[in-house]
Amino acid sequence: MTANIKNLFKLKSTPVETPKEEEKEVSTTESDPNAESLDEIRKRTYHESGYRDSSRTNGNHSTLSICLDAVYSKFQNEEKEMVEKQQKLKESYVNEQKNKETEIKALTVSVETKEDQLKNKNKEVENHQNQIQILKAEINDLPRNPEKYNVKATKGASTKFWIGLILLFPITLYLLTFYISTSYSAFFKSFDAKVTVIQSVLDARAWERAWSEGFIEGAFVTFIPFVFLGLGFLIHMFNETKTWVNYVKLGLLFVVTFIFDAILAYQIESKLYELNKTFDSPSFDLKIAFTTVQFWGIIFAGFIVYIIWGLVFDFVMKEHKEKDKIKNEQEIRQKNVLFLLEKINVLKKEIEEILANIGNTKEVVIKTRGRIEELQNIIDGVIIPTKDYKLYASEYVQGWITFIGEKIAVSRTEKQNMIDGCIETYNNNLEAVGANSENQNLVYLSSL
Repeated sequence: MTANIKNLFKLKSTPVETPKEEEKEVSTTESDPNAESLDEIRKRTYHESGYRDSSRTNGNHSTLSICLDAVYSKFQNEEKEMVEKQQKLKESYVNEQKNKETEIKALTVSVETKEDQLKNKNKEVENHQNQIQILKAEINDLPRNPEKYNVKATKGASTKFWIGLILLFPITLYLLTFYISTSYSAFFKSFDAKVTVIQSVLDARAWERAWSEGFIEGAFVTFIPFVFLGLGFLIHMFNETKTWVNYVKLGLLFVVTFIFDAILAYQIESKLYELNKTFDSPSFDLKIAFTTVQFWGIIFAGFIVYIIWGLVFDFVMKEHKEKDKIKNEQEIRQKNVLFLLEKINVLKKEIEEILANIGNTKEVVIKTRGRIEELQNIIDGVIIPTKDYKLYASEYVQGWITFIGEKIAVSRTEKQNMIDGCIETYNNNLEAVGANSENQNLVYLSSL
């Protein structure tokens, strides 16, 4: 780069015109304005100023630095006075500023839109949270006040269910014991006159003895109670749907059960009668059976308890159904709670994204406003085209060096040293004002 600059400022072998001759040329130009362009006139003026200032300081390169500062100040003032040129130089900055202002308006609208979305999302979250609180309160209150929520279930169904279930357990054990014993006594047992009537009917070892007598006997006395339990279950099933057909079936069921119990009682009573009859006693028949207390005692000890078991079972199942109604309503509300919680999680993620978007947009707005202020400073200031300054400064230094070459009577080596010092000063000045070769196409801002 130094070699190029040296070549730029290299003195010609032929003598150049003296300032007087140049002044004649200027006067000629003034008489004919169209003879050369304004840029050429301006370049020649800087060249002449450099020649003249060099003659006053005997080409001192230290003084050149001060003179170049003055040249730069002069160039600034000249550029400031060129209104049309300044407007043209600032045109791109003005357009950019307008674009940035338009961009800020769009970003502001975007932020406002996002903030409205944020308010709506937060309101949705709040509404969902309120709904969750209401649903949780309903879940807790449903067992106590089902009618309040239009649930057709009996209040306190859970307590009744457990009471009925507790009662059902010992009644079931009673029926198992009674029918195992009576069925064994009716069909397989041989009665002994030495034992009491109760011991003959209710045998504590009936199940064990039945199995010891054979598989058929054991299986019969084991499973026959479940027939009565099944009949009791049918009471619940037929009673569940209120139709005349089911009522007929229910009546027939009671009749069949009564007949079955009557058969067991008849068999047992027949064996007891045969055990105690005399030669004068008539043959045992239904007429005799109907007149004995033991016959009716066996029937009602089984039949009535069986009916009680069926009714308790029916009650427990109904209460369980009532309990299920409440439980189903609670489960429905619990599912709604989970659904709302999922919606809240989704909304919170969307809120986070909106907040991040708003934050990023506001950062862009801040940066854009900063850029607008920078552009305004540029527009309010004076734009110095450094490429132009470099051109005119080089003309000034050429004039300075021309005087050294023509008028300074020193050795060739010393003269070359003076020229090198001037070139170095010139380069330093370009660096100082930002007009070096790397940045020559940029502009230098001066806020004068």
